[in-house]
Amino acid sequence: MRAVVFAIVLSSSTTDAQTYRSSPERRVVVDRDWGPWLGPFRARLIPGLMQDFGERYVYEAANAALPPPRSGEPRVVFLGDSITDRWNLASSFPNRPYVNRGIGSQVTAQMLLRFHQDVIALRPRAVVILAGVNDVQGFLQQETPEQIEANWEAMADLADAHQIKVVFGSLLPVNDYTEAARDVVRERRPDQLRALNVWLRAFCARRGYAYADYYAALVDAHGLLGRDYTADGIHPLDVGYARMTPIAERAIATALERK
Repeated sequence: MRAVVFAIVLSSSTTDAQTYRSSPERRVVVDRDWGPWLGPFRARLIPGLMQDFGERYVYEAANAALPPPRSGEPRVVFLGDSITDRWNLASSFPNRPYVNRGIGSQVTAQMLLRFHQDVIALRPRAVVILAGVNDVQGFLQQETPEQIEANWEAMADLADAHQIKVVFGSLLPVNDYTEAARDVVRERRPDQLRALNVWLRAFCARRGYAYADYYAALVDAHGLLGRDYTADGIHPLDVGYARMTPIAERAIATALERK
């Protein structure tokens, strides 16, 4: 039995050596230490992401149970990471046909993969996209600002192709004012967040999309997320979401009014 296995392996190796391949060898990456909480959390995620990087299974049942929008119903899908996931839309926007499709820790590449299932298939009038802060951290995907911008653009192109109005939310500021937030600013550099927002605002102006400037409403005199708006330096508390709600509402109204 061992001889047979060895023969198969040898044959495979010989074939591989003779097979043309355009791509260079894959790189070997030594992972960093993500700490006592993020490390185990990331380790639990990785096997599932190797099967479904977009995590499309998360909302599969909810999407199947969601009926089509009624005639004239201005359905809006909020797409994003944990900042969207933790936003209680029913409380912030009572009696509005708004659908939350946020998934914690996600990056823009994952949202792009699930855009058809979690946005287009739900037939909304508009989509509110708040994404990118995890890309900056590099928790699941190491991306340059240009790659983040390309993913934003690709999501917008998909929405345009399906006659869905687009609202982009600015990246929120972050802070490191508490022990829970001690690594946040180091991992999500405020200057990079600001630069991405500058690009995003210009992109929205160029394309005619609505821009929800959460950043301006939440930033403090030090250029960081206001102390009262968060406990961990990145996720808004209820008072933070209360500041964001009218900004999102105005941006959605603007988007829906545009031809």
